[in-house]
Amino acid sequence: MPVTYLIKFDVLPEQRDRFLALLNGVLDAMREEPMFHQAMLHQDPESADRFMLCETWESHEDVLEVQLSRPYRETWHRALPELLSQPRDVSIWEPLRTDIQRA
Repeated sequence: MPVTYLIKFDVLPEQRDRFLALLNGVLDAMREEPMFHQAMLHQDPESADRFMLCETWESHEDVLEVQLSRPYRETWHRALPELLSQPRDVSIWEPLRTDIQRA
C-alpha cells in the first residue's frame, strides 16, 4: 500500500543553499527509483528557511529496508544535524485520493 511522508525542515539561514543543493540531489536520484511515486517540496511563505517535503512511495517497508540506505542519501543524512535548527518533523500518511488537473 502506498505511503506518504510529510517532512518539515527548519533550516539554519546560513545553511539554506547547502540544504537545497543536497536535497535536490536526493530528489533527482529518488525519481529513478521503481517504488517512487512522487515528491513535492514546499517553502513556507512566511519563512524562507522553513520547508515541507511531501513524498509518496509504494511501500513503507521498502522505504525502511531499501530506500533509506541508498548511497545517494548518505551525504544528505550525515549533513542534516549541521543544516537544521531542530530535528525534522516526520509524519506518515496513507493516501486515499490524488487529483491532478488535466491538460
